[in-house]
Amino acid sequence: MIRHIVFFTARDPADLDRIVEGLELLGTIPHASHFEVSRNGKLDQIGNDVDVVVYAEFADEAALAAYKAHPTYAEATRRVRPLRELRFAADFPARPAQAILRRTA
Repeated sequence: MIRHIVFFTARDPADLDRIVEGLELLGTIPHASHFEVSRNGKLDQIGNDVDVVVYAEFADEAALAAYKAHPTYAEATRRVRPLRELRFAADFPARPAQAILRRTA
């Protein structure tokens, strides 16, 4: 499984609703096994620069590539890009729960 996390900052805080609405379009793309968009709760004591987070899970790299190639992805990008300041993305393989438990124990 591939985890896909993208962080966005707004050029203007007044556009946050429009950014979230544009990103929620991505949830209609059928290739993700899990998808969510959320405003950052800004609860961290060190930094709260991120305004909106996209989190998605994909069965494999092919599913992620199909998601990014979907026409709705291009439409969401067209709507959100002019409203956002920064975009940071991370794609990484999920580790099995047992591997996580062993490492933290």
